[in-house]
Amino acid sequence: MTTRPDPGFPSALAAAAVPGARRVAAADATQTMDVIFIEGFTGQTVIGIHDSELHRPQTIVVDLHAGLPRSKACDTDQIADTIDYGVVRERLQVLYREHKLTLLESFAETIADMLIIDFGAAWVRVKVVKPRKFDDVAAVGVVIERSAAAQPETPRAAGVLRVIGAGMVPGGN
Repeated sequence: MTTRPDPGFPSALAAAAVPGARRVAAADATQTMDVIFIEGFTGQTVIGIHDSELHRPQTIVVDLHAGLPRSKACDTDQIADTIDYGVVRERLQVLYREHKLTLLESFAETIADMLIIDFGAAWVRVKVVKPRKFDDVAAVGVVIERSAAAQPETPRAAGVLRVIGAGMVPGGN
């Protein structure tokens, strides 16, 4: 039986990686990459900084690309040897429902962290778009690229949780 990432909330926010997740070596410019992608994942979520955005869901569209150095699945034909985009889709659905973020940049970063930490991607590109945000603009959004080599050993949210929780342990100073 293979271990799949839990389709629950992304570990970057929960500060815990999925047991059994692959950690891949950093990709270099000469390394062959297999890219798993999801384009046009569309859903409704509450996100933004303006009062008009904070009280009703709006459409957000995500495109993501996750690179693996020559995926073993090319040889084994086994889903356990690659990134299961069905599971990634489930995780995106949960993120749309449960996040408490305000900026598209943070939303994209959460997705990038999930792909690198939980799914073992060596490199990711995440595009998050608000279509028709303004009457005279087709879309606004952000595109980020991240690599596993640049990721800290501890997810960034773990440090934040340590600061928030400091001094809150019963009997602690």
